[in-house]
Amino acid sequence: MSHLIYDVAVSIDGYISGPDGDISAFPHSGQIVDDYVHRLDGYAVALMGRATYEFGYAFGLQPGANPYPQMRSTILSRRIDLPPDPDVVIVRDESVDYVRRLKAETDGNIYLCGGGALAASLAEAGLIDRLFLKRAPILLGGGTRLFGERGANLRLTQTGQTDYGGGLMLQSFDCERA
Repeated sequence: MSHLIYDVAVSIDGYISGPDGDISAFPHSGQIVDDYVHRLDGYAVALMGRATYEFGYAFGLQPGANPYPQMRSTILSRRIDLPPDPDVVIVRDESVDYVRRLKAETDGNIYLCGGGALAASLAEAGLIDRLFLKRAPILLGGGTRLFGERGANLRLTQTGQTDYGGGLMLQSFDCERA
C-alpha cells in the first residue's frame, strides 16, 4: 500500500496561502525549494482539489494539462470540466472512498499537494500517512488554512527536521488519526 503524503508550505500562523490564494511571501528558490522539487520525483500520483488545480492557471497551466508531468495527477471535484488528458484523472464520486482505493492500488507514494479542506477530510478519514511542512517565517493572517476551517485531529510523530537558516525549515511527521 502506498503512503499519502501532505507535502505543503505553511506560514507560522498555519496558512498554505494568503488571501486570494497569494503565495508570494513563500520562498520560490533556494535549497528548500530544490529539495521539494527533488521529493516530487518520489511520488507516483499528485492528488488535489479543484481550486488547487485551477490555481495553476495563474502560472500558465492550460486547462486539462497535467501540472506534474512526472506523475499522474488526480483532481477530486464534482464541478471541474476539463478537456481530456490521459495523465489527468477527474474523480467526481466520494473522494474518501476513492483515495482508499488509490492508496491500495498505487505503486509509489501519493502527493497531496493542496487544498486545506480536502486535507481536513482526508485527515478525518485517517488517510494521511505523512506530513511534510515547509515552514516559512511569515505571518499571513488569513487565507487558506493548512487543514481548512475544520482543522484536523491527528497524532503526529516527528520523524525529521532540516533547518535551512533564516527561519526556513522542513519538518516531517508520521500521522495517525487521534
